Amino acid sequence: MAEARKHTEVAVGILLRGEHEMLLTSRPEGKPYAGYWEFPGGKLEAGETVEEALRRELEEELGIVIGLCEVWKVTEHDYPHALVRLHWCRVREWTGAFEMREGQQMQWQSLPLTVTPVLPGAFPVLAWMAEEQGFQGATHQDV
Repeated sequence: MAEARKHTEVAVGILLRGEHEMLLTSRPEGKPYAGYWEFPGGKLEAGETVEEALRRELEEELGIVIGLCEVWKVTEHDYPHALVRLHWCRVREWTGAFEMREGQQMQWQSLPLTVTPVLPGAFPVLAWMAEEQGFQGATHQDV
């Protein structure tokens, strides 16, 4: 009998600007899915809450300090390299200038997205955001 895979807990920031813009960043070289677009964030370290992890990751990766962080949804995705539990947090306030500290790219995006490819784990959240914004029936190819 195969041993169950352990979840990797991940805090993910949906940084929102204006009515419908959200920040996506590219995965840096040397990481699985390098070049794919994702919402910024990272793994929880031992003893960290989702909010603490997100604050640390966004400061480390982007050079910003976030304000209020609202945990919105939790999803799971089984990648070949990791089984992840994604804690999606909406962030509307931050301070600091964006610095791409891992050599990644950033793009402010509205739906439908113009950047590709996007990490598959983001598809459910993009679909929910599309529904909220009135794109009923949107699929991951549309967003």
